[in-house]
Amino acid sequence: MRKNYQKQLDELKDEMLIMAGKVEEAIWESINALQEQDLDRAKTVIANDDVIDELEMKLEEMSTRLIALQQPVAGDLRTIIVISKLATDLERIGDHAVNIAEKVLEIGNEPLIKPLIDIPKMTEIVTRRLKESLDAFIRFDSSAAREIAREDEEVDKCDESILTELLEMMAEDSSIVEQATSLIFISRFLERIGDHSTNICERVIYMDTGKRETY
Repeated sequence: MRKNYQKQLDELKDEMLIMAGKVEEAIWESINALQEQDLDRAKTVIANDDVIDELEMKLEEMSTRLIALQQPVAGDLRTIIVISKLATDLERIGDHAVNIAEKVLEIGNEPLIKPLIDIPKMTEIVTRRLKESLDAFIRFDSSAAREIAREDEEVDKCDESILTELLEMMAEDSSIVEQATSLIFISRFLERIGDHSTNICERVIYMDTGKRETY
């Protein structure tokens, strides 16, 4: 019985990591679609969101079944609950990737008003933090999770910098307002992805210590 239980728990973790990989791919595909103004790529990100949604439902079902049939206690119970919560965070991150793709479609083939430097840089930061937060989960490393959570300020600064620059550009040229607004939204969606990575870190701390901390 114990062997079968551990196998199911490992399968639950593996499915969560598969979902995380799909989500990270969606983030980069949406940003690459923006950089290359590849509208078909953006449409693919939107279409593939169904796969992420299905994985969330699968993880919820697996978590519920494990709790009902195996009646885990203490640390194992927290782990299963946290995985279920992580699935929700990952699904919402996937939604933000879709939001970015939708803004790419709004911009269409209109020439970009500025070189895309800050947004790809911000994407690198948020995807790195997502990977690191999930790595902290795999290692049950609450100390690493705290450090990663504190780095959220870096993402916020990128968002503020992009907002300031685009507002200044709009003040000088009203003809770019529509595209600039779309780029501001894209930056904000990336900032929200960063917030979900912080949520993951908080959940890792709870899983490891049984205590709730907020950042």
